[in-house]
Amino acid sequence: MERILIVDDDRSIRRTLEKFLGGEGYEVSTAGDAPGAIASADGCDVMLLDLGLPGGSGFDVLTALADRPRPPAVVVVTARDDMQSTVKAVQLGAHEYLVKPVDIDRLRAVVKGAVESRRTRDQLEELVSRDRQVPQVGDILGKSPKIRDVWKQIGAVSTTRAPVLIIGESGTGKELVAKAIHTAGLARASEHRDRPFVAVNCTALAPGVLESELFGHVKGAFTGAVADRPGRFELAARGTIFLDEIAEIPLELQAKLLRVLQERTFERVGDAKVLTLDARVIAATHRDLPAMVAKGTFREDLFYRLRVVEIALPPLRDRAGDIPVLVEGLLAKINRDLDKDVRYVTPAALARLQAYAWPGNVRELENMLTRALVLAKSDVLDETLLPIGAAAPAGDPVAAVGAEADAEGALPTLREIERRHVIRVLAHTEWNKRRACAILDISRPTLDRKIEEFGLRRGGDDAADPAGKP
Repeated sequence: MERILIVDDDRSIRRTLEKFLGGEGYEVSTAGDAPGAIASADGCDVMLLDLGLPGGSGFDVLTALADRPRPPAVVVVTARDDMQSTVKAVQLGAHEYLVKPVDIDRLRAVVKGAVESRRTRDQLEELVSRDRQVPQVGDILGKSPKIRDVWKQIGAVSTTRAPVLIIGESGTGKELVAKAIHTAGLARASEHRDRPFVAVNCTALAPGVLESELFGHVKGAFTGAVADRPGRFELAARGTIFLDEIAEIPLELQAKLLRVLQERTFERVGDAKVLTLDARVIAATHRDLPAMVAKGTFREDLFYRLRVVEIALPPLRDRAGDIPVLVEGLLAKINRDLDKDVRYVTPAALARLQAYAWPGNVRELENMLTRALVLAKSDVLDETLLPIGAAAPAGDPVAAVGAEADAEGALPTLREIERRHVIRVLAHTEWNKRRACAILDISRPTLDRKIEEFGLRRGGDDAADPAGKP
């Protein structure tokens, strides 16, 4: 039987809730102040928490619970109806935020959801604690402490509908984490299993097209709008919309997106009808958003609205111990895709993979393994199939470009490093732009722009020599 702790300074409210939830089959206890809540929290599955309490606030209780090995799922039930309190409570780990007076059916549903989320988190903790050969959540492989921390964050975030911002270098698996959050959220209730996951790559669409893609449009809204068309927010319904590379959207569209997140409503382009945003919003970027805010290229208010919860993904060079697990999992996937049967990796090949700094992270590892399997003549992957020579030590990204210093020992500029990397990838893919875009994690228009910017041409001197030396 699940245990629920009711924390409120109003005795009549405590008695009413105790009687109601007891009748729902829960084991119920109560507390009337902040110290009592903190003292009684251990062993509880769900806590109903008022913010205005004697001896401290509900925020103090949430802060204290954050250090517990198994905190209860907290449902804030308060008279405070303001954005600051709501955002702060969610940031401190609240599962849900309800404003008094609370509809009894709504309370019943929220408590049931909180109980299910506590079960999900318990299951996730059990999974994290196991020493499995290939531990994973969804398609996120690994067993390092940093990845286990990401798993825990996924479990915690999946219990709320709060906006999530995922940050990390290109190729670290930001979309995989977004999908894992979505899937974990669906697992809490069977009737939610068909809710969609809608991904939008904000770099792949021109600014004028992006607004229509997000919000939809009506017939005649602009030239070429020959019929009504729903946008991604509408298609996401009560599922999840994933805004990848959110830093790339223009400022004028940032203002509209902020209003959507604030009001939870939007209109199709050219239409006055107001639609409701029901989807969970997850955004991701590899850019330094605080730096962009300081430069005025990204709105500060939108940044904080998106970053109610933030998940930072570690680069592969910071978890080189996961490479054997990643290689095993990726080989299984690539073998299925290519109808191959490469089952063995030589120690020398594995050592070479672990020594490399992986500037392209897991995506680069997958692409390199795919190339190796295409070229493999047997069921063994050895070091001769890996196009990496004297690799930089993992964890030292600066050393990865050390070999590119010129004859006088001067290190290249950041722009020059980018130019050389683009050249390398184009040479590696034999100028297959689709594959190059996948490795570089950029859109086709962005790649074409860089080719023009750097003055590159297929078969030219630059294409043959990444250092650009005669």
